Amino acid sequence: MLSAHLSDELATKYGRRSFPVAKGDTVKVVRGDFKGHTGKIAEIDLKRGTVKVEGVLITKADGKRVMRPIHPNNLIITKLNLTDPVRRRKLERGVSEEVKKEIEKEAEEQIREAEELKEEKEEKKEEEVKENE
Repeated sequence: MLSAHLSDELATKYGRRSFPVAKGDTVKVVRGDFKGHTGKIAEIDLKRGTVKVEGVLITKADGKRVMRPIHPNNLIITKLNLTDPVRRRKLERGVSEEVKKEIEKEAEEQIREAEELKEEKEEKKEEEVKENE
């Protein structure tokens, strides 16, 4: 529903101009106060039609720092999150077999990285529990 333009590199690779944003995509802000900032999408608000990017923070009147909502039109996707198989299939439509193999390799790598991060978090939690006891 909420789409952003792909970077020139991704657009030529996948043969499409834009693609729906998803949590975990790496994006670059191209308009507004945070122009030039690069970060991962942390949250998507379908009702308001905005996304929140890690590192794009504003300070409220009470001093609290919160993520600023940004419209996807003001973003360029620089790296796609390919851990979702449905999203991969949609991206693979109309591309060559060579590109499909590249997509699968990249997806496997991203899944492996996500599992490693999950294991590290679990180990830290276990260490904290042992220290508290």
